[in-house]
Amino acid sequence: MRKLTMIEAIREAMEQEMEKDQNVIILGEDVGVNGGVFRATDGLQKKFGEDRVFDTPLAESGIIGTAVGLAMNGMRPIAEIQFLGFIYQTMDQICAQAARMRYRSGGRFTVPMVIRSPFSGNVRSPELHSDSLEALFMHSPGLKVVIPSNPYDAKGLLISAIREEDPVLFFEPMKLYRSSREEVPEEPYEIPIGKASVIKEGEDATIATYGGTVPMVLKTAQAFQEKGINLEVIDLRTISPIDTEAIKESVDKTGRLMIVHEAVKTGGVGAEIATIVSEECLYSLAAPIVRVTGYDTPYPVQTVEDDWLPNVERITEGVENLLSYQ
Repeated sequence: MRKLTMIEAIREAMEQEMEKDQNVIILGEDVGVNGGVFRATDGLQKKFGEDRVFDTPLAESGIIGTAVGLAMNGMRPIAEIQFLGFIYQTMDQICAQAARMRYRSGGRFTVPMVIRSPFSGNVRSPELHSDSLEALFMHSPGLKVVIPSNPYDAKGLLISAIREEDPVLFFEPMKLYRSSREEVPEEPYEIPIGKASVIKEGEDATIATYGGTVPMVLKTAQAFQEKGINLEVIDLRTISPIDTEAIKESVDKTGRLMIVHEAVKTGGVGAEIATIVSEECLYSLAAPIVRVTGYDTPYPVQTVEDDWLPNVERITEGVENLLSYQ
């Protein structure tokens, strides 16, 4: 089986779904002639034509507003927001229109659209290019939020997102685009949205994470494995809906939980997971829940980015604190 990078897997997912369904189209800034800023759509306009892969003006609200209208009328648009920090201009279209349309219309209309956007740090990008804003959309019922951490998941999750009848936000960690290669089947396949993956089994503590922090969490877990400490690692893959059953099952087994993500701490994914576990697994817990996250500030300048983001050192310290309760 051939090996692909994440960006190649994402491109292949879109290409195969466009071959399968004439209603799948792509729109966004520079997605056509240039093939996207990260070349995610490279070659797709040449193959499918300007009517199905087309460049838009530099107006994010126009991109998403157009996609909502297209989706309500039988198309399956894939709209790209060039960097996640630019998504603020689209909040009305996403949260007040796309997310509510099925409910508002009593099921008469659905909005089968995907919003793709690069995000996440460790790439030394300018302001508003690395912000992790995923938690903003957890608070809007009607939206699904998917964040892959590897090429195999990226293809299967994106195909599932394109085939969904409701809007899906598909956020892609930039630092993982070309950081590794993995075996990816040539044929189309789906990975269920809302289903987490236990990527390392263990019994001493649980670490729940997603996106760009998954590789460093695995690295940390392997280091502890060499010391005889077995950490269970859960890649959430989807943060809305969260696979609460997978988390609860793991915490009931290990008795300890740490959540790791790049986004700021307050009101983040980690806070939601910690609350769920506190409500439903309290008597399984042998220690307070630990969170290792970004800090409660705007995303920092490049010179302090390494200290602001979760890293192996901070994750290691978090695990040690988690295990210190006896």
